[in-house]
Amino acid sequence: MLAGTLTAAAQLPDAPQCRLSHLPVCARLVAQDEAGIVASPLRATAPNLLWILPFGTAIGVAVHYDTQAIQDLGVHPNRENDFDKFSTWGGLYLPFGASAAGYFAGSVRHNDYLTETAVLSAEAMADAGILDEGLKYALDRENPRLDNARGGLWPDGPKGWPNSPSMPSEHAMNSWAFAHVVAGQYSGIATKAVVYGLATTVSVSRVVARRHFPSDVVVGSTLGWLVGGYVLHHHSLEHGSLVNLSEVHTPLGNGLELRLNLSRPRQAFR
Repeated sequence: MLAGTLTAAAQLPDAPQCRLSHLPVCARLVAQDEAGIVASPLRATAPNLLWILPFGTAIGVAVHYDTQAIQDLGVHPNRENDFDKFSTWGGLYLPFGASAAGYFAGSVRHNDYLTETAVLSAEAMADAGILDEGLKYALDRENPRLDNARGGLWPDGPKGWPNSPSMPSEHAMNSWAFAHVVAGQYSGIATKAVVYGLATTVSVSRVVARRHFPSDVVVGSTLGWLVGGYVLHHHSLEHGSLVNLSEVHTPLGNGLELRLNLSRPRQAFR
């Protein structure tokens, strides 16, 4: 990375970041992310489309075997309750709690990188949650606990909408969005093993708990990972834009810092 500082004579306005003291900035960034994520298929290039084939194949196979897979699991209330509790803690409470703890720890220790990671992970989960709700209401796929796990789309038509929609899995999407951001910021093998292992376990648990079909989890996991990558590569200081211009304070006065990111990885969403 190359960096240079240009001295400026005039006072430059501060550019607030997403922090608890600037919640409107957070809301604006989430809204911008969501718009970019929804519109991203329209801007997809040929190389970006390569992942659609295996993704579509996986969804097709999963949908084909969905009903059989749920019926083969059988009905075991105690087991389902245990896995439901675990996936709720691992897919919702733990990621959000970790983001909150990271934010306050980073603020106390003046660790901007940790604070940024916490903010980005929370932002990714917010984006994932909004996308999840939109898709759930649009698809209105019947929950596997209903109608002998038939899993139909809009099973009762507009009159029964929404009918406990199950696609995609919110817990899977949330945990994979969180995992991608954290693993992208802290790329050590141990960190990746923990966050991706948790996301995988949460995803499987949603099926064992009979809360989602396998295809619901495949869709949620994939979209969550892509949403996390979108937020990471668009807002992280380390993975962000090719050119970044920001204010700096020097002994000679205020200045502008120009950063050229020559190692920016290719983005899944553009």
